[in-house]
Amino acid sequence: MKSWRALDLSYGAIFICLMAIGANITFWFPFLAIPIGGVSVPLSLQTFFSILAGMFLGKRLAAFSLLGYLFVGIIGVPVFAQMQSGVFVLFNYTGGFLLSFVLVGYVTGLLSEKINQKNMISTSSIAFIGVFVNYIIGVSYMYLAMNTWLGLTIAYQAAWIGMVPFLIKDLVLAGIAAVVLLKMIDRMPSTAYH
Repeated sequence: MKSWRALDLSYGAIFICLMAIGANITFWFPFLAIPIGGVSVPLSLQTFFSILAGMFLGKRLAAFSLLGYLFVGIIGVPVFAQMQSGVFVLFNYTGGFLLSFVLVGYVTGLLSEKINQKNMISTSSIAFIGVFVNYIIGVSYMYLAMNTWLGLTIAYQAAWIGMVPFLIKDLVLAGIAAVVLLKMIDRMPSTAYH
């Protein structure tokens, strides 16, 4: 297991900041929150940044960085959507999406490390897989939270149908993440990323 350089840790810290910024787009632009099933779901760029973290940082550093993001939010820094913080946010209906970011970073990082040839097809495929990991965990958790401790009855299919606009948005952003990654790789020395 190789140790991380100061540059690696700096990249990890940058992705913690990017996740916080991406989480709070609707704080500055509240019209981007979308009402679904009686609740308002904030639009965010967190899936985009967690996928980009995985593909750029690699599985270990991405997972560590995204765990760092969760830790910063849990201890009270308002980095979660709508400038929220604290462990209670994880028990909200969107808590599964937050928890899934660590696995999204790890899976996209793992796949990115395994595929040596970085091109649009491979990077966009990895990014799309990251979106599906995010949504399988997030929507399942949302269904569980709403039907148990939040006391809102919703069918599993309805939870998925309600997330379709966000899924489409995140699939488009996954394609953009692939383009951004390829541009970053073209402009950086090969020792700068995983």
